[in-house]
Amino acid sequence: MCELGVNIDHVATLRQARGVAYPDPIEAAKICESAGCNSIVCHLREDRRHIIDEDVHRLKKAVSTRLNLEMSIAKEIVDIACHVKPEQATLVPERRREVTTEGGLDVVKNLIDVKKAVGMLKDAGIEVSLFIDPIVEAVEASMSIGVKTVEFHTGEYANATSADERDRELKILQDCTRHALSYGMTVNAGHGLNYDNVLPVANVRGMHELNIGHSIVSYAVFYGLDEAVRKMKGIIG
Repeated sequence: MCELGVNIDHVATLRQARGVAYPDPIEAAKICESAGCNSIVCHLREDRRHIIDEDVHRLKKAVSTRLNLEMSIAKEIVDIACHVKPEQATLVPERRREVTTEGGLDVVKNLIDVKKAVGMLKDAGIEVSLFIDPIVEAVEASMSIGVKTVEFHTGEYANATSADERDRELKILQDCTRHALSYGMTVNAGHGLNYDNVLPVANVRGMHELNIGHSIVSYAVFYGLDEAVRKMKGIIG
């Protein structure tokens, strides 16, 4: 069975659009947990475009499953994570002008800086995951710095425009998952997954958890957050 992590960033995005106190991402997290999700995911961006520092502190106190904090390797953000101590920190690339995370963290190119951030987080007792493209070299680099969990970026799979292209991307995910599992790593995945395309990824042998946000929050606009989470959980689990 594949677990479900729900990203609540887009609840905070709606709040920040008006600069008001609602909708509250902490309340959203509670509904998601009640509906059966396995973890709550949020991304504290350097520009604080949706989740803000106060949210992270409040979520740490409120979340009863597991708080997975997505974050860059910027020292300011690493310091905040080390203070808050979420159960998990997922290091992701971050560019100011991007609408959403556009790809995996280039661990090979940024090995020294990533290793430093990983060391600080692990010293604080935080489990570390790296959000990477499904590339063997990225898996190897992650393993070389002592990271035991990776999350594969599924954007290429989600954006595929033909069945052949989708099947090709799925096979890449399968092969890289198998490679990571051979090292005893935990494998998660996420980005662009929705109710129509998620099942093949959930069925990848050894897939532990899928982290999904935008499609769940979008579905919730019409049918409610509880129903949105339960439906996705029913598909993947």
